[in-house]
Amino acid sequence: MARVISVLNQKGGVGKTTTAINLAAYLAKSGRRVLIVDADPQGNSTGGLGLDKQAINPTLYDVLFLRAQAVPTIQKAGPSGFDILPANSQLAAAEVELVNVPQREFQLKRSLEGLNYEYIFIDCPPSLGLLSVNALTAATDVLIPVQAEYYALEGLGQLLDVVTQVRAALNPSLNLAGIILTMYDSRNSLAESVKLELAQHFGDKVFETVVPRNVRLAEAPSFGKTIADHDRWSKGARAYKALAKELERKLYG
Repeated sequence: MARVISVLNQKGGVGKTTTAINLAAYLAKSGRRVLIVDADPQGNSTGGLGLDKQAINPTLYDVLFLRAQAVPTIQKAGPSGFDILPANSQLAAAEVELVNVPQREFQLKRSLEGLNYEYIFIDCPPSLGLLSVNALTAATDVLIPVQAEYYALEGLGQLLDVVTQVRAALNPSLNLAGIILTMYDSRNSLAESVKLELAQHFGDKVFETVVPRNVRLAEAPSFGKTIADHDRWSKGARAYKALAKELERKLYG
């Protein structure tokens, strides 16, 4: 059975898309069958992998409302070795349209049933609306990227409350796979204090691997590439390679 991993934080700019596509890349390079589901109306995973967001048809939006099937909608993510179920700005309408769908929280789960992958990463929108609730309901696990900055912990409690509520009401087996510290600068004392505070509050739920601030990592999407294909020797690439291995250890022991 696939591990369906929602990459979630209601804050924008914390590295959700970067984490989803680069973990997917390194797991695919190790021989795993991997799919990215772009569940963000901004379509950052889709565009960041070199696909023309506005030209793509059908997309996840069509799959969610049974206007298309998932398998023919899925596309190859360039040379990265994994696949993507793409999205674009059409998906913004889903938040409104889902309100009238029976068992609306399960729509994404139904859409992904039967897909033949070992890992499915859901790149969630920066909100806690119906798309994110659908992602949590469909997931076996949730990953939370947290930026190493002053406001890092603000909103984290609310996010974990939502995870707890979804677990109680909709998805009792939902597992918190862990919290990933992103955009980390070891020269910055504030970043170190955020790291210590996360460890104090969440213990072994915090990944040992931290993702550094890295220019090569930040520029890779503008080339339509993962960091593994853009610059595999960069600090960002080494971090995500290590993070993929740590994720597998956490999930499978």
